[in-house]
Amino acid sequence: MKDSERLDLLKEIGGTRVYEDRRRESLKIMQETANKRKQIDQVVRYLEERLRELDEEKEELKKYQQLDKQRRSLEYTILDHELNDARNELASMDDNRRQISERMSQADNEVVELRERVKSLEKEIKASTKGINETKSEKGDAEKKRTEALKVVSQIELDLRDLKDRISSEKRAKDEAVRELNSMRKESEKSKSELAQISKVHAAKLKEEEDISKSIMDREKRLSILYQKQGRATQFKNEAARDEWLRKEIHDLERVLLSNRKQESLLQDESQKLKDEINKLTNHIESRRSESSKLEAVLADKQKNHNDFTKQKNALQDERKSFWKEENSVTAEIDRLKEDLVKAQKSLDHATPGDIRRGLNSVSRIIRDHGIGGVFGPVLELVDCEEKFFTAVEVTAGNSLFHVVVENDDISTRIIQVLTREKGGRVTFIPLNRVHAPNVNVPQSSDFVPLLKKLKFRAEHRRAFEQVFGRTVICRDLETATRVARSNSLDCITLDGDQVAKKGGMTGGFYDSRRSRLKFVKVIRDNKAEIEKKTAHLENVGKKLKDIDKKITDLITKHQQMDAERDHAKSELEQFKADIASATKQKGSLEKALAKK
Repeated sequence: MKDSERLDLLKEIGGTRVYEDRRRESLKIMQETANKRKQIDQVVRYLEERLRELDEEKEELKKYQQLDKQRRSLEYTILDHELNDARNELASMDDNRRQISERMSQADNEVVELRERVKSLEKEIKASTKGINETKSEKGDAEKKRTEALKVVSQIELDLRDLKDRISSEKRAKDEAVRELNSMRKESEKSKSELAQISKVHAAKLKEEEDISKSIMDREKRLSILYQKQGRATQFKNEAARDEWLRKEIHDLERVLLSNRKQESLLQDESQKLKDEINKLTNHIESRRSESSKLEAVLADKQKNHNDFTKQKNALQDERKSFWKEENSVTAEIDRLKEDLVKAQKSLDHATPGDIRRGLNSVSRIIRDHGIGGVFGPVLELVDCEEKFFTAVEVTAGNSLFHVVVENDDISTRIIQVLTREKGGRVTFIPLNRVHAPNVNVPQSSDFVPLLKKLKFRAEHRRAFEQVFGRTVICRDLETATRVARSNSLDCITLDGDQVAKKGGMTGGFYDSRRSRLKFVKVIRDNKAEIEKKTAHLENVGKKLKDIDKKITDLITKHQQMDAERDHAKSELEQFKADIASATKQKGSLEKALAKK
């Protein structure tokens, strides 16, 4: 072993290696401790620096607090002076506000009038807009028709121009043809005279040629006979041989003659068959032509009916378009009325106290769920009058406008029991069998008029209205109301809502007519009636549209059926024409074959 290895072995045997391992671990721990001490020294130095900074900030904070106390005292003094000045200004502004409020009340009245005018103008604008839209749609349709008409007119003008050019060219061609015809006629007359002279010479020459041809033929015939006689005399040795050859020649010629006769009979039979087929084809062509003429007449009638159906369909479609426009217009009007109705209902809900509104809704639900009859509704819905009396009626009635009129107290008892059980709110009822209106004698005067006379209501509800409005009269102004209340012991009210009680109390001031509940109810009532009227009109238009659609559908069905029949007739006519052409062609070929036969 090496010296180092023997030393390690001795250390391991002697047990000194453990101390060396511990020594190395101790040195490592001491090194880590020295590193941590350095880090702690750094943290301590940072904390000392931070403490010095905080001491400086503490001194600055003490100085700031002292200066802040001085600042607040100065601000308090300044604000106290400003408060006194503001109080003085506020007193003067209160005076100005009172003056401005008086002017504002006048301005509010003017604004109400202006808003009413604006509403009426908006309605007129909507109606005008609707008319403008309809006019625009009609203008669009007219523009389309005008464009189509211009296209047709331009096409006609082009066709007319082509026809004029064609006519002018044909006139020129005609003039040239006339000139050529005249020249040709002159040449023809000249040629005819020359032809007549030539014809005479030609006839003489032909006759001469014919005579010469006959003489030549006679001479050739005589020559052939002489040649035959000469040949036969040299061909046969004796008369018996000649007769034998002649019998044989006769036999051959008879066989050829028999064959030719058979061929002739066959050709005659075939000629007869061809004639029969030609006659048959001629009859077939005639029958097809007669059927074709009938089909052409039928097609002409069907085309006429087709044009009539097209005109009817176009007329119905135009009528349907007009009904569609009317339907869209009425639908838009109904939607507008429904929007106004919803707005009026929401405005009425906002103008009605919450507990009263909840109670009235509960009453409507109870009547519907329990099937209770004899409930006529709140006074607000039962009364009607001119719009100028709305303020006087609302101020006089107050919350009595929401009292529900019923036929008898048993009905109101049942409803109140259900309201109590279901916690549906509180409602005041006016049972007609329990109402005893006071008998008030109102003298005749030009200074006032009983409010009850200006109201419209059903006769069976009179007791309820006498109880609510029977003691009140309408006066021209507040001075007249004061005098009448003092002299006649009547409750008086002006059109502006100022009240003077017979006991001396006076109530008055600004009343916002924009939140008039009677106006909202009138809008709701008028809109409901108008919506029912428009809906009935819309249903009538819908029925007319259905009838027109049915008529158009029937016309289209008939039209399609007629088109199918017309197409079938056209195909038959084309088939007939094809048959006629084929038969004519076949007949021509048969006639050629017959001529050959």
